[in-house]
Amino acid sequence: QVQVVESGGGLVQPGGSLSLSCAASGSISRLAGMRWYRQAPGKQREFLAIITSGGTTNYADSVKGRFTISRDSAKNMVLLQMNSLKPEDTAVYYCNVITNAGQYWGQGTQVTVSS
Repeated sequence: QVQVVESGGGLVQPGGSLSLSCAASGSISRLAGMRWYRQAPGKQREFLAIITSGGTTNYADSVKGRFTISRDSAKNMVLLQMNSLKPEDTAVYYCNVITNAGQYWGQGTQVTVSS
């Protein structure tokens, strides 16, 4: 059993910054990577960023240059630093943990970008 918990969401003004964190715990024998997704109302879940166990990162074009994914391997944690936020970044943000036993999702954290 793997538990995934996101935190750090909230309300921020356009142009502002917010940092999300995700912690994975439980029976994790090998962590292959961690990803961030988001889902806005009425839209499909959208991939944002990934960081692999080797530290390789990749980003969706929609957030490249504004969002940065990083990790604390010792704690099985991943961070998402979001800068220059726009109203269209408003969504529920989800963490996805990839292990050798499968993939696990958190419950999500709401990010609202509004003045």
